[in-house]
Amino acid sequence: MSESTPRTLTHYALARFTSEYWTLTPAERERIQSRLLRELRAAARKLDIYQVFPTEHRADICIWSAIDATELGAPAAFFEAFARALNPHRRHIEVVDTLWGLTRPSQYSRAQRSAQEIDPFAEQRQPYLVIYPFVKTAEWYVLPREERQRMMNEHIRIGKQYPEITQLLLYSFGLQDQEFVVVYEMENLQQFSDLVAELRSSEGRLYTVRDTPLHTCIYRPPEETLALFR
Repeated sequence: MSESTPRTLTHYALARFTSEYWTLTPAERERIQSRLLRELRAAARKLDIYQVFPTEHRADICIWSAIDATELGAPAAFFEAFARALNPHRRHIEVVDTLWGLTRPSQYSRAQRSAQEIDPFAEQRQPYLVIYPFVKTAEWYVLPREERQRMMNEHIRIGKQYPEITQLLLYSFGLQDQEFVVVYEMENLQQFSDLVAELRSSEGRLYTVRDTPLHTCIYRPPEETLALFR
């Protein structure tokens, strides 16, 4: 990402429908979903809702919101709008995890936006989305700059062997418990699993503290995703 690329805030909310929600009629569930979707769309520049269950038991859906964050007040305005959209529905939908962060230029790559970088505002999405928090060791940050660059070059080289898989790196330093949120989009889950297995053997892996919980999501237009849960 180049220095001239506008800063963005990307927010993922993992949510489940409550037991009370499932006592409602399908028509009542549809009304709740329609209102929720309308208000969530008003809260962000770009909104997507992914299917999560049954890839895991903790969540049914993932709400992906993205906004421009160049204005100082933009994050606060988004958080207020998101809360106002969701709060009336807390009896029926429960958020079980949130991951969010800001974009910024990478210190390890001089390249402009590449074909492997996810545009959070893109209209087209790949079939699968994987997101997880990422924390490095304290030792990583006191290594010489050249050592960190050398290990990141290996990481970048491995990633380029899988050109169909795209990535977005969010910075969460001082904002959430993790330092980064790592986001991947792909068409082939097996290929993505192969990429992750190969990255596990890279030297930089020695400086990883945590990269879980991991969430695997399936893309559909928001209306179609919500229709699965009526």
